[in-house]
Amino acid sequence: MNSNYHISSFCKIKNNEVSLNGSVIYNNENNNFSAFIKAAYKSLETNYAKFFKMDALSKLAFLAADVLLKNEHLNPEEENNIAIVFSNKASSIDTDRKHQQSIQNKEDYYPSPAVFVYTLPNICIGEISIKYKLFSENSFFIFDAFNAQHLLDNTNSLLSTDKTKKVLCGWVELDGDDYEAFLYLVTNKGSIIHNKQNIVKLYNT
Repeated sequence: MNSNYHISSFCKIKNNEVSLNGSVIYNNENNNFSAFIKAAYKSLETNYAKFFKMDALSKLAFLAADVLLKNEHLNPEEENNIAIVFSNKASSIDTDRKHQQSIQNKEDYYPSPAVFVYTLPNICIGEISIKYKLFSENSFFIFDAFNAQHLLDNTNSLLSTDKTKKVLCGWVELDGDDYEAFLYLVTNKGSIIHNKQNIVKLYNT
């Protein structure tokens, strides 16, 4: 285990709240995900017009990533050597259902391209990468439950082989109005050592 890697910041979106490094930066009592995420987008000054064309999973991942990466004060004009390792358990099920409905609602097979494009969970990684010019390694894994060990191993491997300077990783799960995002940024500096115990602790806090 390499203790030189640290968690420099983390963001959680769950139960109508958005928090950064353990402090709530936005909350809204609206239990409807669509209304909540739009209000959070406006309040947090996300400022990305394409946001409204995304599916729900991408909106959730994008907003959490935006909170973290804005906190890093990245230069928007430069490429950023940040890899992405995401995971969840339901894949793109929320959008898959909408895709199936778009087929059933038509006499002929002609599903909506705007929905179909989001029927892979890793599309949310592309949305984040476009805004922040992230052209390093990326992956999206499907597990039965949050898997801290896998995130740890993949992240440490990317960093130790010099494939990236930082890794944005975590869990982004959405099914209807049931949603949860936990993202954290791993670098070579920070106050929290990047190990399984700390990842689990932050996730469960």
